[in-house]
Amino acid sequence: MKTFQLKQELWSLGGRFNISDEAGMPHYQCEGSLFRVPKRFTITDMQGNLVSQIEKIFLSFLPTFKVNLACGESFTLRKEWTLFKPRYQIENLNMIIQGDFWNLDFDLEKDGQVLARISQEWLRLTSTYNIEVYDESYADLVISLVVAIDYVKAMEANSSNGS
Repeated sequence: MKTFQLKQELWSLGGRFNISDEAGMPHYQCEGSLFRVPKRFTITDMQGNLVSQIEKIFLSFLPTFKVNLACGESFTLRKEWTLFKPRYQIENLNMIIQGDFWNLDFDLEKDGQVLARISQEWLRLTSTYNIEVYDESYADLVISLVVAIDYVKAMEANSSNGS
């Protein structure tokens, strides 16, 4: 099992932040586009090697992202319409992400088996997620998913604050 912590920075143009491992050492770096439409995130390791690119699909009814991993895999992450618990479908990989009622804790599942658990901390100025990856071969994928989900939650919070 591998654990990570994703903590957004309070003041960051475009969305640049590090993702730390269990020892508190930076393991990944994420940088979001500032003025690019559609929004894009690039995740690298600390040596600057590409891990993944995440791009929001511009015209979609529900939030949808195209994720390209450096290993050559690509998939689409799509938020499903639900009443209470948030749910995301990962097309091409036959996985789902199921959230709790409060939209703070998520499980990544494949064939009924939990591959990762993601929990957001309460009462923080910035988004902070604790991530447990039970199969380390999915670490890059899970980190990419958390970045996309955090962006969806930020967009939803902005739209509800604006109305």
